[in-house]
Amino acid sequence: MKTASSELEAANKIVPKIDITEGIEKHKEGKSVFIDVRDGLEINKSGTIKGALRIPRGFIEFAADPSTPHHNIALQKDADIVLVCGAGGMAALTGRTLIEMGYESVSNVGGFSGWKDGGGPVEE
Repeated sequence: MKTASSELEAANKIVPKIDITEGIEKHKEGKSVFIDVRDGLEINKSGTIKGALRIPRGFIEFAADPSTPHHNIALQKDADIVLVCGAGGMAALTGRTLIEMGYESVSNVGGFSGWKDGGGPVEE
């Protein structure tokens, strides 16, 4: 039977987890697409990664699918995508979805508070 725990375990097996240091390095290089998958209210309270797209987990399929009118042009199948959320779970689940949709390079940098505490660039 499908459970939240089993889904998270499956996602963590296929979505690489990167540490904050590697995430910050990717951010400095400027070649990766960062996506915060939390809802807008949470992002408004805490801020997010500087320059990150704000695409809630519940909308990712529409933003990632080029056949929808809601496709985000920054989301290309060969883009290096780095996901962040509140603690890492939603980022892992979102990453699994993107990989299942054919995205080639998706990673999970974990929760935003870890990013901020680790000295990653942020914006309001």
